[in-house]
Amino acid sequence: MTRIDDTFQRLQAQGRKAFVTYIMASDPDHDTTLQIMRGLPGAGVDIIELGMPFTDPMADGPTIQAAGQRALAAGGSVTRTLEILREFRKSDDTTPVVLMGYYNPIYARRGGVDAFLAEAKEAGVDGLIVVDLPPEEDEELCIPANRAGLNFIRLATPTTDDRRLPAVVRNTSGFVYYVSVTGITGGPAANAAEVAPEVARIRAAANLPVVVGFGISTAEAAERIAGVADGCVVGSAIVKKIGEGRPVPEVLDFVRDLAAGAHRG
Repeated sequence: MTRIDDTFQRLQAQGRKAFVTYIMASDPDHDTTLQIMRGLPGAGVDIIELGMPFTDPMADGPTIQAAGQRALAAGGSVTRTLEILREFRKSDDTTPVVLMGYYNPIYARRGGVDAFLAEAKEAGVDGLIVVDLPPEEDEELCIPANRAGLNFIRLATPTTDDRRLPAVVRNTSGFVYYVSVTGITGGPAANAAEVAPEVARIRAAANLPVVVGFGISTAEAAERIAGVADGCVVGSAIVKKIGEGRPVPEVLDFVRDLAAGAHRG
């Protein structure tokens, strides 16, 4: 059992859906990220996705790409991301944190995958989303992560058909992240009526909670999508507020409104 498993069990017992947020580590700097992270649970966030800045993202839209550039300019890195998490864990040992990013910065670290996993576990990481490692490469990181006690969370998309889905969910744990639209982050919200049958199909194949992301930017959209899934993810809309230089309390008020919508779902 991980913090992620515990969180979904608790939410299910309460009859609530999960609200998951994404922010980029070190955007716009170390201290601001830490302030926002510390405020997210109190604003209603159940699981935090913390982005690892990378020079060459593939699935990220302009908003998160810009956040990555700001983070890199501020000295962001995998090492810095883990430092932020260690600071967060000094005051919060219960909120699940998932690192989200790409394989290159993990593979290129001194000591490689084994050293990264040991350090991530020690820092308080609960799970990983690494978007550029397909199931055919599970021996690279997914299986070692599971052995280390970390959930490896896979993405399913509208193009993941019934032939492909079993491979996608085979070694997935924690939850499945359903990308509700074909495209990049920060686009328009998906139609809940179209998302619902996909969520049911993935749940049946994975026997795991299904959380839906991409395109959710309002409390109303969060409520609609969470209403047909086990939870929803908001990233770009929050990152946009951070990129605009909004004060931390204003960012957290925005998150609080989104969380209320998701929990109504």
